[in-house]
Amino acid sequence: MAGRDEIIEFCDDLLEIGTFGDYGPNGLQVPGNPRVAKVATAVSAHRDSIAAAVETGADLLLTHHGLFWDFHPRALTEAMATRLQIAFSGQLSVAGYHLPLDAHPEIGNNALILKQLGFEPAPAGFGEIGEVKGRHIGAIGVRPEAIPAGELFELVASELDREPLVFDSGPESVSTLGVVTGAGASDIHEAIALGLDAYLTGEPSEHVMADAREGGIHFIAAGHYATETCGIRALGNLVARRFEVEHEFLDLPNPI
Repeated sequence: MAGRDEIIEFCDDLLEIGTFGDYGPNGLQVPGNPRVAKVATAVSAHRDSIAAAVETGADLLLTHHGLFWDFHPRALTEAMATRLQIAFSGQLSVAGYHLPLDAHPEIGNNALILKQLGFEPAPAGFGEIGEVKGRHIGAIGVRPEAIPAGELFELVASELDREPLVFDSGPESVSTLGVVTGAGASDIHEAIALGLDAYLTGEPSEHVMADAREGGIHFIAAGHYATETCGIRALGNLVARRFEVEHEFLDLPNPI
């Protein structure tokens, strides 16, 4: 068993949350049991993930998408009250790590997807991608040996367990790939400006088909949820090893 506050401090420091602007708070959002024997992780904090964490006996739920956002109502809604009631009744602490978890060079969503797909981090000076609130949160990868575009698309489907939406508009073989997980469709413009062969994100947007064709780049949308399971799972595994607590990833698939 470990102290909740020690775990949260470790996560806060590891992800350098104080250096990021964001669309909501990072770190502890709901205080529950101050002692932790089991950590659950999930992509998003909502009624079902909170209830599942309580059901599995977790003391702390770590999420990528936390409970509170700048664009949500400031008044307590019935839906939010239900979420909080479930957490409090189960003595469950809830924390969220958004942009800092996207950006981390080792356990971040973007870095891990590049690794899954066989790409190495691009060398310094190659460029940056995914500018959000003054920080670049995306990742760029290179392959010593280019991979045929069709094989890359199949690899994405296999690794992320999701059939991606693909606009096959780039070169026959891919040696450079930009990744901004989640809702990063607009960052295709940065990928084009950098001369990348392919760009991967979670959600598409109407404009990207034309952008990809005119920019000569492959566009891959593999799902907001599907592209953001790896980072929070990795954080949970790291916490479990460091603090000798149990960890369970709660897979609650979302088609978006």
